[in-house]
This record gives sequence, structure tokens and C-alpha cells, in this order.
Amino acid sequence: MSSDNAPTTSGGRRTAGALAGLIAAGVALGVAELVSAFIDPKSSPVVAVGGSVIDATPQWLKQFAIEQFGTNDKPVLIGSIVVVLVLLALLTGTLAVRRPAVGLAGVAVLGAVGAVAATTRPAAAALAFLPSVVGALVGAVALLMLLRTLRTPTAGAVPSSQAVSGFDRRAFLASSLGAVAVAGVAGGVGRMVSAGSDVAASRAAVTLPSPVSPARTVPADAELGVDGLSSFRTPSKGFYRVDTALIVPQVSAQTWKLRVHGMVDREIELTFDQLLQRGLIERDITLTCVSNEVGGPYVGSARWLGAPLADLLREAGVHKAADQIVSKSTDGMTIGTPTAVIMDGRDAMLAVGMNGKPLPAEHGFPVRMVVPGLYGYVSATKWLVDIEATTFADNRPYWVKRGWAVKAPIKTMSRIDTPRPLGRLTAGKVPVAGVAWAQHRGISKVEVRVDGGRWNNARLAGVPTADTWLQWVWDWDATRGQHTLEVRATDRTGAVQPEKRANPFPSGASGWHSTVVSVA
Repeated sequence: MSSDNAPTTSGGRRTAGALAGLIAAGVALGVAELVSAFIDPKSSPVVAVGGSVIDATPQWLKQFAIEQFGTNDKPVLIGSIVVVLVLLALLTGTLAVRRPAVGLAGVAVLGAVGAVAATTRPAAAALAFLPSVVGALVGAVALLMLLRTLRTPTAGAVPSSQAVSGFDRRAFLASSLGAVAVAGVAGGVGRMVSAGSDVAASRAAVTLPSPVSPARTVPADAELGVDGLSSFRTPSKGFYRVDTALIVPQVSAQTWKLRVHGMVDREIELTFDQLLQRGLIERDITLTCVSNEVGGPYVGSARWLGAPLADLLREAGVHKAADQIVSKSTDGMTIGTPTAVIMDGRDAMLAVGMNGKPLPAEHGFPVRMVVPGLYGYVSATKWLVDIEATTFADNRPYWVKRGWAVKAPIKTMSRIDTPRPLGRLTAGKVPVAGVAWAQHRGISKVEVRVDGGRWNNARLAGVPTADTWLQWVWDWDATRGQHTLEVRATDRTGAVQPEKRANPFPSGASGWHSTVVSVA
């Protein structure tokens, strides 16, 4: 009879062991989150490992993630890490039923991975390793306590009904509930402490001064009034976000400082209040991500308020040999911008406002860089805290190390917003409309053609400067059947948008945008 019950007993203990491993992992993560809240939220093992995974991910896989998941790529990454952790915890717990040392080794390895990832992140705190280490230690204790309840009880120690599976189920359940409570409370308190450092209150306390140089009046015809067409100015909530930060950095305006140093005559350190007193400019500028595919969504236009960057560099006395300005985010991200571009008269700025309000945290509060005409990875540093005058030969910023082009002027591009791909239309007059951009050069012409026929000039909306995109529309006399619509733009230098498709890597996508529609 005992031999008949052996498989059931063994299977029940293995299942309970797997659950014990999962619960112990939850305890470890909860405690780690609590400790990281007091040290640095970026030292959380999940966040630290996620950041390391982003850094190590090959370019083709990063582009695939952006294309497939868009701005949800970070939640997908965190979810994937959690899934892997769950699987490893289940396996570790199962093996630990017979060999507790294996379970402890597994917990130690996971803790070490988190600690190494945290300490090797850019701008890591001195004690960045501590959350993973403390979490692993508490998780190991929790695992041992749960495993102890899985030992086969001695005869008469517990009622037989409680030991059907070969262990004291009531003791295991009580221990499990206690461990789950510890995990929940630790993780919850950790999140509450982290939330206490949220920048919402700091942002709400900021009063932006009036610009000494207001933006030009937006022409009345900047909006063409076509349904489905992107607005001239993108609402801040709908503005694209592409960066490597798994959690949005929380930087208080009251404690923020900017250091300007390197190849300069004199170092400068600014507080936020001092920056606001420098005399701000206000400009409408369109930003574009280099990851944007032909026809893609990673482009948007906003009204920015900020201090002229060129003035600050002149005040610091940047050396003639310093051909690169490397800006650094509070999370360690580095971005390199050609010094000559910043100093050529364009409205490069240290932005503090977006669409009439302080920068949203997601877009770089309290201060970010904005440089018209360059892709974001060489110009648009968020959560800015450091500017170094250096050279391209001596300093290779984050994206350049990963193969992206050193200098990245935005390419001339146009996009069809309406009609939508695979749209079903009614024969007759149909507005074909979209946006086009060639920041700091401007757009002089947009043309549309149907089924490879002749090119037709679109009507262009008005724009305040060459640093923004513009709307365009062409009235199409649509006939029945399936049709392919194509668009191309010409910038003010006379250069026509090239037909040949190129992927975003390494210097931005190119090619004509097209869409297929059916007309009944």
C-alpha cells in the first residue's frame, strides 16, 4: 500500500516545493523593492536586470521590439523578465525539495545577477547591490522555512488527514500565507516610499516665466481641417516616448543642478531657478526619433520653452577643438551633439516647458535638451544633469557605441495620415492628407501619385518656421477599384525625398510612404 501511495506523495511534495520556490522569489523581490526605495529605485533587481538586457540586446532585436510593441516595449520587457523569474523559481523550488542546497544556490545566483546588474548600471548608487543581496538573503530564509514544512512528519505528529501528501499541509499553508504577506507588505511599502519621491509636487510648484523671445504666431492655415490628419501641435500626453529608462527618473526641480565642464575656460553649475532667470525663448519645434520607420508614429511637434544652449556654452568658453557636446541624463544615458550645430544659430535649448506647462516627467522634467534638425539620439537628452565639451575622438556616447551614426541630421520625410491603409472609400472627391518634415531646412513641395502615375502637387499648410512639420492635402478624384497612393516631399534646398527604402539603422529611415485603399 505504501508503494502505491509513493508517487502521489512525491508528486505532492514536488508541487508544494515549486510553490515554495515561487513564494520565496516573491518575498525576495518584495524585500528588494523595499530596500531599493530607500537607496535608488533604479537598483531594483528587475529594473537593473532589465536595463542590462536593453544594453546587451542586438540592434535588430531592439528595432523589432519597437516595431511590434511601440511604447509598450518596456512593460513587455519587464513582463518577460518576471515570467523567466517565475519559471526559474518553480524549478528551484522543485529541486530544493530533495536538495535544499540546490535551492539556496539558485537563490544566491539570482541575487548575484541582480547585484551585478545594479552595480554596473550607469550612475549606479554606492549601495546599488544591497537590494538584491538583502532580498536574496530573506528569500533564502523564506525558502528554508517553507521546505521545513515539507518534511515527512513522524508517525502521530499530525492527523493523517493533514499528511495525506506526505507533509503537514496545514503548516505549509500557514507558512505560505505568512511569506506571501511579507512579500506583499514589503513590495507595497516599497512602492509607497518610491511614490513619495514622485516629482508631481515639484512640477506643480514650478511657475514658468514669460519668454523674452516668444514663439512666432502660428499661421491661421497651419491646420487644414481634414479628418484623420495629425494636428500641427501634438498634445503632450500623445507625444511619442522612446528611451531606455524602464522607470521614469524622478528628479526634483528644487534639488536639480546642471554641471557644464570639460574643454571649457570655466566650469558652470546652475540650479533650476538660475536657469529660469537666464532669459528663455519659446519655439515650435518638431522632434523625430531615429527609430521611426517610413510612415511611422515617432514624430511630434510641440511648443518648447527653454534657455538658449549656445549662450551657455559661450559663457563657459568652449574650446575650438571641442567638436562634440556630450550631455548626460540622471540615469547615466549619454548623448553626443556636434558643437558646430548647436552654435550655428538654430534654436537649440535647455527646455523647461512643453506646450505651455512644465515638462512632463515622461519627457524629461525638470530639464531636457532640444536641438532642431537632429534625431533625438544625438540631441534630445531627457532628465539632463551634465554637459561636457569634448571631442568625437575621445568620447563615444551610448548609441554611437552601438553602431548608430555619429552625426544624424533628420532626413526629409512625408507621411500619409488619411485615408488609412486598407481603407474602403466611396468614389468621388477624397482628400489625401498627411504631414511632411525636414527640420531646419523646411518643406517646399509635397507630391502625391496614384498607381505609379504622374505626380500631383499637394496644397501645403502654413508654418511659423522651418523647424516644424507641416500639413498637406491633395484632393483626389477617386475611381472604383484598388489603388496605391504614394507621397514624396522636397525640402527648401531642392533635395527630393529619395524613393529607395532604408531601415532606421544606422542614420534614419528613408523612402516614399505608400498606402493601399479600395474604392467602391
